[in-house]
Amino acid sequence: MNDKNRVPLTSAEMAVLWTQYINDKVAICVTSYFLKKVEDEEIKPIIETALNASKKNIVTLNELFKKEKFPVPIGFTKDDVNENAPRLFSDTFALMYIRYMSILGMPASGIAIGVATRDDVVVFFKSVLKEAVVLQDLTTKLMLKQGVYVKPPYISNPDKVEYVKKQSFLAGFVGDIRPLTVQEIMMLFNNIQTNAVGKALIIAFAQTSKNKEVKQYFLRGKQIAQKHIDVFSNILKKEDLPAPMTWDNAVTDSTTPVFSDKLMMFHISAMIAAGIGNYGTSMSASPRRDLGIKYASLIPEIALYAEDGANIMIKNGWLEEPPQADDRNHLIKRE
Repeated sequence: MNDKNRVPLTSAEMAVLWTQYINDKVAICVTSYFLKKVEDEEIKPIIETALNASKKNIVTLNELFKKEKFPVPIGFTKDDVNENAPRLFSDTFALMYIRYMSILGMPASGIAIGVATRDDVVVFFKSVLKEAVVLQDLTTKLMLKQGVYVKPPYISNPDKVEYVKKQSFLAGFVGDIRPLTVQEIMMLFNNIQTNAVGKALIIAFAQTSKNKEVKQYFLRGKQIAQKHIDVFSNILKKEDLPAPMTWDNAVTDSTTPVFSDKLMMFHISAMIAAGIGNYGTSMSASPRRDLGIKYASLIPEIALYAEDGANIMIKNGWLEEPPQADDRNHLIKRE
């Protein structure tokens, strides 16, 4: 393709490529540490697959950025991880972590494919999506084999197909409150699991951070995650449905720093962003008023927590700026 016919990256393509680069840099740091510590010979190949996928993505992105004369993001490097630190997580948690990240990666890749128009960008994200699907498949099968996969609750098959006949279908506080729908159960279960993974990470980060402000921030996050786990678990228990377990015991008693405060803060911020998205989706899939209001009341709490985290990152020079539109007012006023 000659220069006259070269199609520049759209803002949407810049957004998804930049984000993918940063996320893969985090993934390389985390999975490199997991690989250094793993003892389970069944889990090790899956960690290697995840690590190699992220490394391959970074190579592709570096080539694309270079071709486009696009500044390569800094992201995270080997200086952000101490691979020689003592074990901080169990092998099972590493497996669960990779599964959770693959779950996040699939819809993100789907969105990227949907907003991209350039063939090379679409092809790249199709590859990323395929890798996420493979990791999801590998982790799920091994967790089932090892007996550590926690399935959503079973319920009885419906007797027949029916239409909603009463407005009470939407009620949730007083009167004739209906049982949870399968969509509502799925969302509650998923939000408990994601908070449980986040809580375990936050515990590990709080144990190993030497920055007092960052440590206090993580302790606050631990309390918020537990509160949300309790809220969702209690809703399931009131319906005589089981709630999934937490992963607190998957964190060892090590206090030796593994990851930089910069990486840990970014990682938690990214998980909060995913959590807010999950809550929004859960609201739309939960017709019962009490559930919608519950999700709506929890979103501001984690949004404020995310903002406080961003302020800590800005204060310490850890928050890398994404590409931005031209500031026309600044350009016009410049002498």
